Amino acid sequence: MRSIRRQLLSVLLGTFVFAAALLGFSAPALAHDTAESSSPAQGATLEAPPEKVSVTFTKNPLGIGAQFSVKDSAGAEWADGAVEILDNVASQKLKAGAPAGAYTVAWRVVSSDSHPIEGTFGFTATAAASGASPSGVSTAGAGAGPTASAGVPGMGTPQPGVTVAPEPAVDASEPFPWSLVIFAAVALGLLVTIGILAKRRLSAGSDDDTEEP
Repeated sequence: MRSIRRQLLSVLLGTFVFAAALLGFSAPALAHDTAESSSPAQGATLEAPPEKVSVTFTKNPLGIGAQFSVKDSAGAEWADGAVEILDNVASQKLKAGAPAGAYTVAWRVVSSDSHPIEGTFGFTATAAASGASPSGVSTAGAGAGPTASAGVPGMGTPQPGVTVAPEPAVDASEPFPWSLVIFAAVALGLLVTIGILAKRRLSAGSDDDTEEP
């Protein structure tokens, strides 16, 4: 009987080790994408506002619903046009003539697993961009700088010119977690197998005990 118990203990231990390893492999697949870096970097000090800002992600974000907001210290919006996504980098152009000062960039994209992710970073420009007037409004052309009536909405609403997520299709639901289903099926199969083996070995042990004189 002791040998049977030892065998059952070994099988149970092996099952737990295998299940833990399988769960460890499936966990990374369920993790959401993350931002690796930004340009400019968080807290960077530049000679002048850049022509564009960007965020690099661990995987390629989806090309729907991406939004960037680039505001100066006065709250004026300087994001210009739609967000551009190339591979795993999302970029946002800035309007010409941005003033010197601190800027806050707020971004929101849809990751490769269809979950929205967002974040913020900031940078400082020690001088105004080329063509900026003392008031911070560009003289390069009409409408180049922000105005009271032409501000871009905040992150809660789609920005003008930004690709907006279409109405979800019938089959565009969240990806089904097949890795969890496979893990549960394997674990259940192992438990059933252990139960059958244990029953057989216990039955065999009982028969041996009854045959002894």
